[in-house]
Amino acid sequence: MNIDWIRELPVDSTTKGMPGGLAPMPQSRVGQMGWNVLRQDLPLPLAVLKREALEGNGAWMRAFTAMAGVTIAPHGKTTMTPELFAMQMADGAFGITCATAGHLEVYRAAGVPRVILANQLVGAANLRMALAHLHDPAFELYCLVDSEAGLLALASTAGELGLERRVPVLIEIGAMGARTGVRSIDEGVALARLATRLPQIRLAGVETYESIFPEAEKSDPERPVAGLLDLAASAAERIAAELPPSSEPFLLTAGGSDFFDLVVERFRQLDLARPVEIVIRSGCYITHDSLHYADCIERLIARSPQAAALPGKLQPALEVWGAVQSRPEACRAYVNLGKRDISYDWELPVPTLWFRPGVHQRPQPAPAAWRTLRLNDQHLHLDVPGDDGVQVGDMVAFGISHPCTTFDKWRVIPVVNADYDVVDAFRTFF
Repeated sequence: MNIDWIRELPVDSTTKGMPGGLAPMPQSRVGQMGWNVLRQDLPLPLAVLKREALEGNGAWMRAFTAMAGVTIAPHGKTTMTPELFAMQMADGAFGITCATAGHLEVYRAAGVPRVILANQLVGAANLRMALAHLHDPAFELYCLVDSEAGLLALASTAGELGLERRVPVLIEIGAMGARTGVRSIDEGVALARLATRLPQIRLAGVETYESIFPEAEKSDPERPVAGLLDLAASAAERIAAELPPSSEPFLLTAGGSDFFDLVVERFRQLDLARPVEIVIRSGCYITHDSLHYADCIERLIARSPQAAALPGKLQPALEVWGAVQSRPEACRAYVNLGKRDISYDWELPVPTLWFRPGVHQRPQPAPAAWRTLRLNDQHLHLDVPGDDGVQVGDMVAFGISHPCTTFDKWRVIPVVNADYDVVDAFRTFF
């Protein structure tokens, strides 16, 4: 990968999270400035990435994929951070998954060598923008299709661009009432047959996305997932049978951060009479979180003795710090961060750490009774039952639920060590 140009992009005092009076300097210098978050060298609110947690999460996923005999193409839309892509590729990733042609431009500028475009590619500009990258013989791109119209658009654009190799496509399998993807095996087979007749197209495998049942009963969230994976597996058997014998792997890929163990278990049962490569696409493992994915991984560990036996565990690597700015009522504190700084598309942030400058030597666990009541654009309403002594100026760290929509609120995110020394900074491209 090539991220040197990113490291040289400028930061200054107008960059959110950077200190006042900072003249423009390369991003690569941030880790050399001697800043420390707890010493209040940087303004709050502030999102940080914890280096040790990132490295530990990468090691855990390496161990999981090795144990399971699969590869991973993590969904890069979670972070849109090429420095993290480089870490994931160095960990042995199959590639990086994207959702839009715009994402793909960022990936290619960073030198990602293989991409799964896990979304239906439509629109002339998007098609040209994405498929033009296949002029580079060293680059691989897999596109999804779930309709004849989508498949013919890919083929037509490939012809217009004069591509010298076929566009690899994955037949997407979906569920009734959910998102994209064919709704039956017969539809998938018909689409596969058309793909094999188009000279611009190479039928490369089958794809699905299993985390599309938010309304599933909490008592049995795995049931609809298992049904979709059964459908995808049966479709893969029929679709693979449409292809001539080959030593080229047939790709089976599914991709959420909630149920990737179930994906592995179901797809490994298949015998397609040809080589198979199973690719999971969890994007959130690298930063994990403090709520939703923490619960998901606990359930995964309970389901999978093999995963439970792996060394270490996933840890939250992304947190957002704010300062208490007002204590106008007993049992209520107001923190200077809000929807502009931290995600709230699933669950409210959870207070995790408390630090009083000049008093505490290290961050303390936030009292268990503290809870976030509400977020405004720039304020967090913190309930502090029993008037726990929190004061104006105290620093509070918050864990998140679902990292995607915290990353997109920050252009540059400092990376810190265990002492909250700033050792680096990573850049997002939303």
